[in-house]
Amino acid sequence: MLPIHSRCWLCRQPLQLKQQGICSYCLRLLPSNPCCCPCCGLPSGDPHQPCGRCLLKPPPWQSLVFVTDYRPPLSSLIKRFKFQRTPALATTLARLLLLHWLKARREHSLNKPEIILSVPLQNKRCWRRGYNQSDLLARPLAHWLGCEYHPAALRRVRATSPQQQLIARLRRRNLRGAFRCDENLAGRHVALLDDVVTTGSTVAEIATLLQKQGVASLQIWCICRTL
Repeated sequence: MLPIHSRCWLCRQPLQLKQQGICSYCLRLLPSNPCCCPCCGLPSGDPHQPCGRCLLKPPPWQSLVFVTDYRPPLSSLIKRFKFQRTPALATTLARLLLLHWLKARREHSLNKPEIILSVPLQNKRCWRRGYNQSDLLARPLAHWLGCEYHPAALRRVRATSPQQQLIARLRRRNLRGAFRCDENLAGRHVALLDDVVTTGSTVAEIATLLQKQGVASLQIWCICRTL
């Protein structure tokens, strides 16, 4: 019998190349996203121009790249990845993000970042889970793209309540002053990686911190974006 990593994570059929993780049939069946703003990732009338929301109040980053909306089957894989101790999914999910970033780069002339950063997890939560899921996603992406990866650049300096239980306004308040950057990234092109972007409060807090440092550009990467 073939081991689990030699089968498609979705349909369990054998894979010709085990590093793919998801077979070509399931890949074609992944849900397509609606027309979305290239800046905030939310539904928009023009996929090549910032939406009205971003024109009125630009987010503290230049572009947001994601694979799909937060819905099955990827939402199920992310839950398994984070909460069912399945770190082996990291390479498969990172590969999907790489393919979508390459597509976005062709369509929107994105620059290749020099440095990839991952959203840090609280120490206690990381200890319970055994790993930081964003860290596991960032490592293969940095290797494939030839970027620097600085896992210790960002730190959580205070504990916060779980974001899932809070509305958008309270999420922003909950994260205020929760992060610190221990490296000087002025003038560098940076990508900030998280597994899921919901309201954007977490990445916005970190992005504001990085913009104050004077980064040259900032992209947000995630597997799923809640629309």
